[in-house]
Amino acid sequence: MGLLSLGKPLSWDETKQHAEHVRQHGINQFINLFKNLKDRNDKTLKWGDEIEYMIVKFDHKNKKARLSLKAKQLLDVMDSREQLEGSNRAVLWRPEWGEWMIEGTPGKPYGIDESNYSGGGSLAHFNVVEANMKSRRQEINALLDEDEALLCITSYPRLGTDDFSHPFTKPDPKNSATRSQFLSDDVISSYHPRFKTIAENIRERRGRKVIINVPIFKDSKTVDPFNETFDDEESDSASKTDHLYLDGMGFGMGCACLQVTFQASNINEARVLYDQLTPMCPIAMALSAASPIHRGYLVDRDCRWGIISASVDDRTKEELGEEPLNHNMFRITKSRYDSIDSYLCEANDKYNDILLTYQKCYYQQMIDAGVDPMLAKHIAHLFIRDPIVVYKEKLDQNDEIETDHFENIQSTNWQTMRFKPPPPQSGIGWRVEFRPMEIQMTEFENAAYVVFIVLLTRVILSFKLNLLIPISKVDENMIEAQKRDAVKRSKFWFRKDIISLRSPPEAAKCVEATGCCSDNCCEKSDSETTPFDESCVLMSINEIINGKGQQFPGLVPLLKHYLSSIELDVDTQCTIQQYLNLIANRASGKLKTTAQWIRDYVSQHPDYKHDSIVNDTINYDLLMTCNRIQKGELNPRELVGDNPRTKTNL
Repeated sequence: MGLLSLGKPLSWDETKQHAEHVRQHGINQFINLFKNLKDRNDKTLKWGDEIEYMIVKFDHKNKKARLSLKAKQLLDVMDSREQLEGSNRAVLWRPEWGEWMIEGTPGKPYGIDESNYSGGGSLAHFNVVEANMKSRRQEINALLDEDEALLCITSYPRLGTDDFSHPFTKPDPKNSATRSQFLSDDVISSYHPRFKTIAENIRERRGRKVIINVPIFKDSKTVDPFNETFDDEESDSASKTDHLYLDGMGFGMGCACLQVTFQASNINEARVLYDQLTPMCPIAMALSAASPIHRGYLVDRDCRWGIISASVDDRTKEELGEEPLNHNMFRITKSRYDSIDSYLCEANDKYNDILLTYQKCYYQQMIDAGVDPMLAKHIAHLFIRDPIVVYKEKLDQNDEIETDHFENIQSTNWQTMRFKPPPPQSGIGWRVEFRPMEIQMTEFENAAYVVFIVLLTRVILSFKLNLLIPISKVDENMIEAQKRDAVKRSKFWFRKDIISLRSPPEAAKCVEATGCCSDNCCEKSDSETTPFDESCVLMSINEIINGKGQQFPGLVPLLKHYLSSIELDVDTQCTIQQYLNLIANRASGKLKTTAQWIRDYVSQHPDYKHDSIVNDTINYDLLMTCNRIQKGELNPRELVGDNPRTKTNL
């Protein structure tokens, strides 16, 4: 969602005049946060999920499914309830970029008492997640019209086509904020002016519309070569052969995702989790792939990541290397929405093998203030960006107690992982946000992915796992993970010796229990005796998740062994086992990813002509089927297995 400050956002011409002011004070604010909170310790693991939903309106007579632009109407009701109920709210609702989108989170973070970590109650909240998610849907559904539905879908298949929303306004490419050929400004959230301003300022800063080209899926009757022409010189020059062309922020920020945030015990643990979870980002993304259709076409990608990255790419031609540097300071290799560029722990610096561009003056300022080099470089790297939204009312701040300038830059670096310092004067600790996953259709699936990642953090810390691979390999994996059927067709770089003899005694038992050969997996303590470029090998996702005989233990077997070593009530144990089975079966190919299921549905539809086109009728039937699945009226075994029933309970 980002930072929603009170006030009126400035235009880009006004914003750029204050960019350096925002950056300088943002660095001061971070330094003050670091000095005041670097020694903070928290005994409780707190964590929570964020689910982004879409509101869909069905026209049963004409067999059309449109996006319903009523998010603000729903949020106004939820804001009133939140003010009335305060901290008793079980669910919180927040705006998202699209006027058809709404984000739901638990009212309070889930918590695990580390002082009673081995006790049966310590993991009880894992059995609450799914029930809380169900309560979110019920609360919104009660406010919807009879012909509307709250859907968990990553991408609305016909976004940007004629009459795709209710109400529908024709796009205005000459005067709108994005200048899009396909999306009008009316689809941008009206809840807060930030959303429209950020779209306009990104376009203004880069000096042209955003350019998004997605490889088209070539079916047997797809036009070959696939070319699109528009009555617009900028669009015609930007579109590529055999690619679907998209030209607005909404095509990326209008996608929905599933995110998880963890509170660590302290800053050091947060850095460990940030680093160790980074190699998992492309793996989790491929496992959760759910967006194979855009603007009414099947594309040759299963994930939203590249689309959303391009949709908010504010780099100028100079920063992209297309022109000499005259007005800008840096060549910048990635969009501000992309994979991370560096690990944070000093011991892991050897894996930082790609160019890290950072503001050296800010780096030195932080070093002089006592911030360590790794963290200083990370922050200085974020601060090569300009602020995109600035509020006149928030220009002058007290850097000792306010952090809006820091959060302005921090919250508009949308990376796979986010390292989050505690807000000043709050009860919140050092946090890490895991951001790459796509939304799943049902609460069972979404809860499974959330629990899988949270459990993995516990095993990483308990067994002192080492998942690190060079950042360049993570970047390669990110590209591979978005490809069609990556779970079945692709291989990924992954560390081959994730368990070491330096791990606790319990880890040695884990090696024995999972049948992993110690010669391959635990004899070396780290990469100290093995060059880091030889520490990783290509593996399938099935091998990474389920294991590879004696050569690699597999993450799910490690999690199951961990669960068997702690006290756990029967209901929670039953629920978690079903979640892990879903992950294991998706990885092995026994169950389909959401993207695979959607592709198969379209290909088998009687109206599909094998030309890559997803028309209104196919879209209507697809979303009606998704709605039936999410209401529990339909159980596609190829997607979730044999009618899974968990013991989830609020």
